[in-house]
Amino acid sequence: MAYQTVLVEQQGNVLTVTLNRPEAYNAVNAQMGEELLSIVRAAATDSTVRCLVLTGAGKAFCSGQDLKEVPSGSTSFFLEVLRQRYNPLIRALRSLPKPVIGAINGVAAGAGLALALATDFRIMSSSARLVEAFIGIALVPDSGSSFFYVRSLGYARAFEFATLNKPISAEQAQQLGLVNWVVSPEVFPTAVRRFAELYAQGPTRTYGYVKELLNRALTASLDDMLELEAEYQQRAGETPDYIEGVRAFREKRPPRFTGSLDTGTSR
Repeated sequence: MAYQTVLVEQQGNVLTVTLNRPEAYNAVNAQMGEELLSIVRAAATDSTVRCLVLTGAGKAFCSGQDLKEVPSGSTSFFLEVLRQRYNPLIRALRSLPKPVIGAINGVAAGAGLALALATDFRIMSSSARLVEAFIGIALVPDSGSSFFYVRSLGYARAFEFATLNKPISAEQAQQLGLVNWVVSPEVFPTAVRRFAELYAQGPTRTYGYVKELLNRALTASLDDMLELEAEYQQRAGETPDYIEGVRAFREKRPPRFTGSLDTGTSR
């Protein structure tokens, strides 16, 4: 399928989606929102995709909402665009039962930062930066930003970041726990590819279970999580990858996971 605002490339089991409006710093317009949501939803049921990489073309990862789309005067634009475009996309990324790597190649601002924070594993170029941006135009954090900020930074730092509009460097982002790895621009493509291939060769279904458990743990009680862990451990123990993992352990060799969703024999 041909897309107008994104580039899509699949190498092996890695699907790379590149936001491709570099002249607008990859700002999200209606077309991009539709295309991204369609791609993420399709990846959820595509067995050939075992890892999704989200990155940007040019100097930016994503600068957020394309302000040229915002009408002048009082309208219900913000309510509608969040409910119809951004919220479904953030939910789709968080619920995708496969690892999503945020390859932050350049500035991530506003809703573009929320998009980056919705990924599971974040690699950031040392030349990139994170910018809250909303308060600069008298708007509140949206697209899950407030959720991600306070859980990553704590209330005090989240309030500071959301209200002072001070950019965060790559090094600061790593220190604050917003990203996993920071690498130089020269090493960035290689590092992204290495981690993407690592995840694409892993136990895909189990990654999905881990993702679900961690998402639920943000709001659930200990008792709820103990029960959920028991349930998901049983599910994981019934996958072919579990059988292969145990066999490889006993044979003292690296496992060859397939990411299969088929049910194997139980323990």
